[in-house]
Amino acid sequence: MQTGQVTTPFGRRPTTLALVKGQLAIGAPAPDTRVEKWKVFRDVCEARERFGLQDRALAVLDALLTFYPDPELHAENGLVVFPSNAQLSVRAHGITESTLRRQLGALVDAGLIQRRDSPNGKRYAHRDRAGKIEHAYGFDLSPLLVRSTELALLAQDVAAERMRFRRAKEALTICRRDVRKLITAAIEERAPGNWAHVETMYVEILGRHVRYPDRRQVESTLDEMKLLRMEVLNLLEMQSQTKDMHGNASHDDRHIQNSNTDSINELEPSSDEELGESVPEKPHAKSLTLGGTKAKLEQIKAFPLGMVLRACPQIVDYGPGGGIAHWRELMTAAVVVRSMLGVSPSAYEDACNTMGPENTAVAMACILERSNFITSAGGYLRDLTKRSERGEFSLGPMLMSLLKANSDEARRIG
Repeated sequence: MQTGQVTTPFGRRPTTLALVKGQLAIGAPAPDTRVEKWKVFRDVCEARERFGLQDRALAVLDALLTFYPDPELHAENGLVVFPSNAQLSVRAHGITESTLRRQLGALVDAGLIQRRDSPNGKRYAHRDRAGKIEHAYGFDLSPLLVRSTELALLAQDVAAERMRFRRAKEALTICRRDVRKLITAAIEERAPGNWAHVETMYVEILGRHVRYPDRRQVESTLDEMKLLRMEVLNLLEMQSQTKDMHGNASHDDRHIQNSNTDSINELEPSSDEELGESVPEKPHAKSLTLGGTKAKLEQIKAFPLGMVLRACPQIVDYGPGGGIAHWRELMTAAVVVRSMLGVSPSAYEDACNTMGPENTAVAMACILERSNFITSAGGYLRDLTKRSERGEFSLGPMLMSLLKANSDEARRIG
């Protein structure tokens, strides 16, 4: 169904099917539609990158709008302006005629204006005896009026995207500063740990960051830097808790030495009731022993779900409905993967009791991602569980390695 008016350009300028399609898509504006012309112009300026327009094209559009007499665009008096190239050049800050023609073509290709060429290619208007314009040949501004709502929404989207980009860069700057200063402090104060390796990972992350990144690249680097920051904080926290436990142990030893060693039976419960009261002390002692592990698990739970899915994209196929939107769906998918990889229910339950259900689900996603290199998924999960009990395992390096591998693969394919 035909909705717009189609015209072909004068002279040697060819027409294209894309140009015809764009003209058909621009319908006639409603008679009562009005929009402030400079508001539309500001929206076009905001969204110029989406149209691929240069600053000179905006200057030409600004000049065209100055030839429209009313402050509002409306269809009552027509929307065609007909200035000469010389007049346009003056109002467009004196650009050359070749540049003017090129930028006018860019505005036409972007669907912001349309040509209404006369039989001889000149721009003029026919007027009645009262001086009212009956028909004009020049540049039609009706696309700006018809697309005003679309342009406003597009400008808002561009502004929101720019805000997200700026905040991502700010977050990356802060995270990068934190990691750099924490590593420097740990090295200068001779804190235990392989800080040279941590610093190498820091340098590698920055080395993969391009000089002029887009928002997605900034967020990808930010995710890797957050993982590294969590690992650094986990190392420092575990060392701090280890020192505290050594201090508590020394204090307990002094207390035992000061007690009466002759009454050994006083250390044992004398009744079943006392025995029942002493049972909760065992989990408490275990929690002290695994204090570093528990602290690390709490940090691991802070990993964003989106980061996990970027590192382990294969598990998304096993989610309910073929997708994963929140942690419960990830844990459901992990149970399916457990059965598929032949992991016994007891091994999975032990892992959940030690690492927590969320962390176990992340571990299963990592195992699935590297299933081609793992001989026994169940044995591998049991090994991770034992290492977690000793406080020797963290999901951070696994996720970081998978993020790097997926990033390198995408860069190689691209």
